[in-house]
Amino acid sequence: MKKRVVVTGIGVITPVGIGKEQFWKSLINGQSGIERITKFDTSEYPVKIAGEVKGFIPEDYIDKKEVRRMDRFSQFAVASAAMAVEDSGLKIGELDSNKIGVILGSGIGGIETLEEQHKILLEKGPKRISPFFIPMLISNMGAGHISMNFNAKGPNFTIVTACASGTNAIGEAFRLIERGDAEIVLAGGSEAPITPLALAGFASMKALSTNNDKPKEASRPFDAERDGFIMSEGAGIVVLESLEHAEKRGAAIYGEIIGYGNTSDAYHVTQPAPEGEGAARAMKQAIIDGDIHPEMVDYINAHGTSTPLNDKFETMAIKAVFKEYSYKISISSTKSMTGHLLGAAGAVEFIATILAVKEGIIPPTINYYNPDPDCDLDYTPNKAKYKEIQYALTNSLGFGGHNATILVKKFT
Repeated sequence: MKKRVVVTGIGVITPVGIGKEQFWKSLINGQSGIERITKFDTSEYPVKIAGEVKGFIPEDYIDKKEVRRMDRFSQFAVASAAMAVEDSGLKIGELDSNKIGVILGSGIGGIETLEEQHKILLEKGPKRISPFFIPMLISNMGAGHISMNFNAKGPNFTIVTACASGTNAIGEAFRLIERGDAEIVLAGGSEAPITPLALAGFASMKALSTNNDKPKEASRPFDAERDGFIMSEGAGIVVLESLEHAEKRGAAIYGEIIGYGNTSDAYHVTQPAPEGEGAARAMKQAIIDGDIHPEMVDYINAHGTSTPLNDKFETMAIKAVFKEYSYKISISSTKSMTGHLLGAAGAVEFIATILAVKEGIIPPTINYYNPDPDCDLDYTPNKAKYKEIQYALTNSLGFGGHNATILVKKFT
């Protein structure tokens, strides 16, 4: 018999705030975290804006010596996990460590370390490369550090499915607990991609907005004048727990995961499949897995990147699944405020979704002013909306054709 899986802790680091209170307050007030890049000189770049995390002090969460041995993406991961564990009220030392798992998603892991060490190689030679280069670089080390910090000896792995990584991580953690392989899993995503090389790469693909003069208005999901996504950094980690375990210790519960869908486009390295057929299958799988009817879904946190094709095809995917009912569903893209956190995006948006269900508030899609005939659904334009939500979906659609959807239920 499958176990029920609930969310009991949240930790989040984003361009719109560190910690769940500031994060949520920014979202429902429609505040953008996009600004001009400060980390390096962008004078030769066509893109000069991004979602940088402000005010993050890793030593607030991690031993000073360890901080120097971690890439920024691992620092985000461990700090978010620390927030989530504290929020959950778990007393780690009193638990069976073999039943605590960690699953993290990250798209490009320690790319900042890779760039720094490559520069040292070219300028000073191979003998000056840090012995911590590889342990800082490899994408699984975020999950490794979380396990070491919280004595989690259960299943531990990292998922790399581009922008679907965080959603896949939480979905697979849901499966682990559902079948009894773990009682508790720290799951989510982390990314620190605002580096010279990564920005150049995404800019070269022409995937990014060049609305440099108006950073806070640059991310415009579903708007007719959208021109690309905004690269951002940060992390989101949740504590997932079996309902039985959570109730036994009297934990506060944010909400319940009841369905998970996971498909591949098998079509193109960057473009979504025509009409969003892969995304549609992921949503259908999650709904079937949750054993509900499509007409029971009240809210969708869309992938909504602000690129022309993604938003059009995600809209078509929603229509394919929900038919005429799609016009009655509230939809929003919180990327309009956070920007796109790549491998961490799905985890941060899962947190937005679970808070929306708990609080009965739908965050808006800001910067939505010009309707696109190809995107004609209710995207909750510009202002948050109060609405009782029983069931909500969150979508993530990654390069390579990776599609993942999680179905959340209000906990009663």
